[in-house]
Amino acid sequence: MSALCARLSSASRPSSPLAAHSGSRRVLTALVARLRGAGAMVRGRISRLLVRDVRFPTSLGGHGSDAMHADPDYSAAYVVIETDAEDGLKGYGITFTLGKGTEVAWSREGRGAPGNSSHPKCSVGLVGQAGGKACLEVTRGHEEQMLAQGYPAYTTSCAWLGYSDDTLKQLCTQALKDGWTRFKVKVGADLQDDERRCQLIRDVIGPEKTLMMDANQRWDVPEAVEWMSKLAKFKPLWIEEPTSPDDILGHATISKALVPLGIGVATGEQCHNRVIFKQLLQAKALQFLQIDSCRLGSINENLSVLLMAKKFEIPVCPHAGGVGLCELVQHLIIFDYISVSASLKNRMCEYVDHLHEHFKYPVMIQQASYMPPKDAGYSTEMKEESVKKHQYPDGDVWKKLLAAQEN
Repeated sequence: MSALCARLSSASRPSSPLAAHSGSRRVLTALVARLRGAGAMVRGRISRLLVRDVRFPTSLGGHGSDAMHADPDYSAAYVVIETDAEDGLKGYGITFTLGKGTEVAWSREGRGAPGNSSHPKCSVGLVGQAGGKACLEVTRGHEEQMLAQGYPAYTTSCAWLGYSDDTLKQLCTQALKDGWTRFKVKVGADLQDDERRCQLIRDVIGPEKTLMMDANQRWDVPEAVEWMSKLAKFKPLWIEEPTSPDDILGHATISKALVPLGIGVATGEQCHNRVIFKQLLQAKALQFLQIDSCRLGSINENLSVLLMAKKFEIPVCPHAGGVGLCELVQHLIIFDYISVSASLKNRMCEYVDHLHEHFKYPVMIQQASYMPPKDAGYSTEMKEESVKKHQYPDGDVWKKLLAAQEN
């Protein structure tokens, strides 16, 4: 892992904020200059690497269901790194999957193969613990505003595709009482069903609240344009992942076609490196950029994308949810605001109210906003009791479920 990534969370606070308006190159130069020479505070060498297959049976409640995944079990390849320094510190990393994918991630971790690795997250978290700082707590800037008000969020928890109408209405009603003003609904499987569900949501939240839609890559390009022309009456701010995440030109075509309807295109959660984001930005294929804290390899890659988004003046609205994604991405969005974008215009971060109770340092939400983390590290450590109970297939939870399936 590069020195920049290793030193991010161990560096001391600078005396003045980064000049976020000075351009991407100068922002990065200033950041590196402040961090260079800070000295990593982790001693010793890696002596042990443990990978565990942790799965949560979210499919039982329809949580996480969308047009492409009818019954996902939110899961993770959970990695723990130990050193021979005898200081008791450990590094923790997560590769989020939907269950079966954990076996692929596990294989990669075991072979040291390239891909969506947890190792950089482990190392960053380890350095952050040693330095006694939250992962990206390196600048002042707009800290006061973040500490007082937090970073604006939107909820996806109310409108999974597998939820019944009654559940959808109940959850939207409760979310309004809890202060939520931005909602996202899963679409893409059936047009008539989408129209009915979107109408239900609009009836509950009203016309003034913000509504987003997410097709999870379900459509081809002409179908996406036609489908969204029918859903435009519900006034969505964006359509997320309308087609294959690798189809840059397809996204550009959809983006151009939806401009007259006032609908933006949001994508990025499946983009695995900065080059794909560069092409999306250059092709004007999106209006909202969605980084994913696990999909991109390490904080370094995320920083590159944040800087490019600043250059192209495209708001970053990260993907989150899953297993630990909210816990991880909170560090990135707050850093983006304080040190890069210096703006909250058209910016929000996804929030999904599932599985946070399994983390030692869970994300904090107040008045529909992410509150800045104050614990050292990258907020990735899970509770050992939860890991043991949900380890697949030998944890107590899965022993019971698999036994029931056999009977």
